Amino acid sequence: MRPRAVLAFALGLVLLLAGCGEPGKTPTQAGAPPTASAAPTPPKTPTPRPTPSRTTPPKPKLRPLPKTLPAGLHRTTGDHGVALTFDDGPDPRFTPQILDQLRAAHVTATFCLVGKQARRYPQLVARIVREGHQLCNHSWRHDINLGRRPVAEIRADLVRTNQAIRAAAPQAPITWFRQPGGRWTAEELTVARQLGMRPLHWSVDPQDWDHPPAKTIIKRVTAATRHGSIVLMHDAGGDRTQTIAACRRVIPDLKRRFGISRLR
Repeated sequence: MRPRAVLAFALGLVLLLAGCGEPGKTPTQAGAPPTASAAPTPPKTPTPRPTPSRTTPPKPKLRPLPKTLPAGLHRTTGDHGVALTFDDGPDPRFTPQILDQLRAAHVTATFCLVGKQARRYPQLVARIVREGHQLCNHSWRHDINLGRRPVAEIRADLVRTNQAIRAAAPQAPITWFRQPGGRWTAEELTVARQLGMRPLHWSVDPQDWDHPPAKTIIKRVTAATRHGSIVLMHDAGGDRTQTIAACRRVIPDLKRRFGISRLR
């Protein structure tokens, strides 16, 4: 064999024994099957913590409403004159009109004030007192079921209302308390008396709260009023246009026939 042929044969044999892998890879790497890439691990969802249940304590049950009104309510003036009372104010639209009519007739009345209204319109409370009228606590928000609630709630309501009235008229006495709707209970009378107030009811109710025409209000007051009557009307709590119109007749008529007195 020629030397060149021998050299070529030897070189080929060396290459065969070394193997022909891909550049940069060992033969083992070149022959191994491709490894599958691992799937991404999903983020862990935090387990929600149980929320402690919060239960609202049940409201105390209302006491049954008495079948009859308790004794001790003031339903007459104590003399021959008639007393005028106005509920649910003060109101910036209607209370000044009532005050103007009373001043023109040279008479006074009793204003049964709602605490929220007194706090909102203290200047009207001050005017009521300045013009010589009496004050009456008529509850904080006109709660007709106030007397059926726990005694502590009754007391808190009346105290809060008195505070609002006295903030506007610090020196004015609050002599009376009137239960909204006249749904009196013995517990309510007791609390009112403990706070230095007397329970004020009425004997003439023209139901002007139901917005009847002025003629109807006049007719009802005229037919029901007697010596010593306490007349219930409203200067707030809704549209009192018909009450304002009726009072233009009612006030001078009652003054002429009976006289208009202050409550005793």
